[in-house]
Amino acid sequence: MLENKIAKLINEQVNKEFYSAYLYLDFANFYAEEGLDGFAHWYEIQAKEEEDHALKMRKYLQDNGYRVTLDAIAKPDKVFKNHLDPLESGLEHERYVTSLISTIYREAFDVKDFKTMQFLDWFVKEQVEEEKNAEDLVKRMKLFGSDSKGLYMLDQELKGRTYSAPANEE
Repeated sequence: MLENKIAKLINEQVNKEFYSAYLYLDFANFYAEEGLDGFAHWYEIQAKEEEDHALKMRKYLQDNGYRVTLDAIAKPDKVFKNHLDPLESGLEHERYVTSLISTIYREAFDVKDFKTMQFLDWFVKEQVEEEKNAEDLVKRMKLFGSDSKGLYMLDQELKGRTYSAPANEE
């Protein structure tokens, strides 16, 4: 059985991961409206990954005897003025999620909940990848986004992203 404080933090994170999926679908909508189908596709897959993260945490809670509570998902409130805005918002959001995972990890460490720490190791590694991908997209948009040919090529490249479900380490 998980300590209530740890379980509550993970449950909150489940809901925040679903919000992340909602946020990234909003980014996908923006890019689709702009005719950038590759960027829209990239964020659709990103949304699916965030949903996977939420479900992985949900299962962990359930497997440890905790009743999961799903809250309402807030409406994304970002207004984008250009093609770079969602990418920068995505990077900011991934850094925020990293801080949330770190908080849960720190709390688990404080109560010597090694089982939860081991579970969270996957998310810690995942956040390194998430932040790097977000940083790379921002850098590439700054390099190529003001050139229509460069933007087109980047959009075409992003269309090639494929979804892969997270590995099941259980």
